Amino acid sequence: MLKLAFESAVADDAEALVALRIAAMRESLERIGRFDPQRARERFLATFDPAATRHIVREGERVGFVVLRHQDGGLFLNHLYVLPTHQGRGIGAWVLRQVFAQADAEGLSVRVGALRGSDANGFYQRHGFVQTHEEDFDVYYVRLPG
Repeated sequence: MLKLAFESAVADDAEALVALRIAAMRESLERIGRFDPQRARERFLATFDPAATRHIVREGERVGFVVLRHQDGGLFLNHLYVLPTHQGRGIGAWVLRQVFAQADAEGLSVRVGALRGSDANGFYQRHGFVQTHEEDFDVYYVRLPG
């Protein structure tokens, strides 16, 4: 059984979160020829909100993070990243169970976007998200309260 928990983020965590995001996204971005660590850093820092950000902690080690925002009458799963060495171990599924519990308690839908061609698309579909639309580089999904 995984021993997982959330830990609140603080402003000083920004650079560590950027590094984790880049590590988690690198393979998907390289696959489509869009890996640019400086751009990834700038995009994340432009909207970084420690109050909406939680570290994912496994047995005392920070292995990922999630950013969840109330937006447009629902919850927006803005970021969910797990370090590559910890992926495939049920951590992302655990995070989604926590997010869904919050959404259901509040009667809210959950929206998420995933990079086109990323393995995240299948992950979100397996966990009940339904595609709503696509844009140039991303595919968007919703999970209704339930």
